[in-house]
Amino acid sequence: MSSADLLTDAFSRVHDAVHQAVMSLTPQQLSFRPYPEGNSIAWLVWHLSRIQDDHVAGVAGTKQVWQSGEWAPRFGLPAGSMEHGYGHTPDRVAAITVDSAEVLTAYYDAVHEQTIRYVSTLTDADLPRIVDTRWDPPVTLAVRLMSVIDDDLEHAGQAAYLRGMIEYG
Repeated sequence: MSSADLLTDAFSRVHDAVHQAVMSLTPQQLSFRPYPEGNSIAWLVWHLSRIQDDHVAGVAGTKQVWQSGEWAPRFGLPAGSMEHGYGHTPDRVAAITVDSAEVLTAYYDAVHEQTIRYVSTLTDADLPRIVDTRWDPPVTLAVRLMSVIDDDLEHAGQAAYLRGMIEYG
């Protein structure tokens, strides 16, 4: 198995987890927060999608999917907003809303497709490339991609947990 195969498999697992967490939920269920400061499924999936979009586009040197689809208004944000959720207050979390699960999966799927197109081109020789010198030690491509996968799976798991609370209360 190549590095590209491994990364493709990992991001495909995120894809499956996202779809399982949101499929067939209503807008009200997607906006459910277990307590006033908690995150909703809509926010969690939006956030993990935004971070994946931002970070993968950054290392790939491409435009974010978010920038090419009038996505912001579909999530309750002003047109042109580049928010991704870091530092969101409870009010900002509550502001992230969708009309349907399909909005969440449409954006995530577009990000996933761009991600798979990129990671499928990678070789082992690409992975040690430094992509962020703001950290000590500097961040390599391998570390950045694994960080995205880890963050995505954590948030997808949180969304799945919330789904269980909604369905089985």
